[in-house]
Amino acid sequence: MLTIDPTLAVVLDHKMPVKPQVVVNMQDALNQVKGEAGRRDEKYKQLAEAEKNKSKVLEAKFQELFKKAKEEPLEKPLKDIDLD
Repeated sequence: MLTIDPTLAVVLDHKMPVKPQVVVNMQDALNQVKGEAGRRDEKYKQLAEAEKNKSKVLEAKFQELFKKAKEEPLEKPLKDIDLD
């Protein structure tokens, strides 16, 4: 926490934040590690499922853009020389 004087634009006082105690005993630490492993496995499953569906999503996007490109008429691109 900082205490700053706005008129002088200087730091008057500072205090380091109090860190919470991480682990009290080994059983709590073990439970925390097991919980992290479960969350990590769940996140991996979500990413793996998203990767499986990625090709389907990309194919759908491609088909939509391809259909849109077919519907739009082809126009001859303008060149700088054509503008003169």
